[in-house]
Amino acid sequence: MPPLNQRRLGRTNLDVTELGLGAMDTPTSKEGPATIEATHNLGINFIDTARDYAGSEFLIGQHIRERRAHNLPANLLITSKTFSHTINGSQRDVDRSLATLGLETMPLYQLHDISTEDAWREVTDEETGALAGLKTAQYRGLIDHIGVSSHNTQLLEALITCGHFDAVMLEYSAFSPETAPLIDLAAQHDVGVIVMRPLGGSGRTSAIRTAIAEGYDGPLTPANLLRYVLSNANVHTAIPGARHPSRIESNVHTASHYEPMPLGDRHALEVEAARLY
Repeated sequence: MPPLNQRRLGRTNLDVTELGLGAMDTPTSKEGPATIEATHNLGINFIDTARDYAGSEFLIGQHIRERRAHNLPANLLITSKTFSHTINGSQRDVDRSLATLGLETMPLYQLHDISTEDAWREVTDEETGALAGLKTAQYRGLIDHIGVSSHNTQLLEALITCGHFDAVMLEYSAFSPETAPLIDLAAQHDVGVIVMRPLGGSGRTSAIRTAIAEGYDGPLTPANLLRYVLSNANVHTAIPGARHPSRIESNVHTASHYEPMPLGDRHALEVEAARLY
């Protein structure tokens, strides 16, 4: 299988595979360890987790410890997030993430789901906010870059342009094409773009697979949805979730063989997504 292409994650200058893994749900499957192993074996170098994703950091940490004695790639990038909005809470989360994952430093640590004005005010308070905590962790040499995730398209503009964040995580897919201008804005500011739910989320993906099994033969397939996202050159990595090695294998096959999707086909996929869901 051809190797996965890599893209520069904005001004972090990290080289990330176009396909990553969102590991929130990976521990919920008994195949979780095998899923992480497949991620490693098939060349994905970007794994996203969070302090409060139950069991996720622990599972990844087990893999790192087992692999370190044998063959842990130097370019493996594990990123995590804090749910805390406070200076002390965010620093504590960084320390706990590093201990759980078995790492000394992390290339990127993010504020999770800053999607309301109140959350934005809380995390940016200069004396008590979580952003100050992450900057302290950065000063201590524990994290290299600071990022943020959000579901609020209006607030995302401020998050991208404020200068605090080297990377932003947002939702983008044929189901959510409205964030495309924000991805362009991030490119203008050299902010890295991480796309969550590139296949539309687990509920939609399961429904699509069920429809295909029942005879649906239209364009709305997991492979085309991933191809849609990767065809945007300003997306640096897409991180579909996976609980089974087979999902990693199929996503890697798509990402390593795809041809960019023409704009007309992208629009048709958006129309089909809106029609069916």
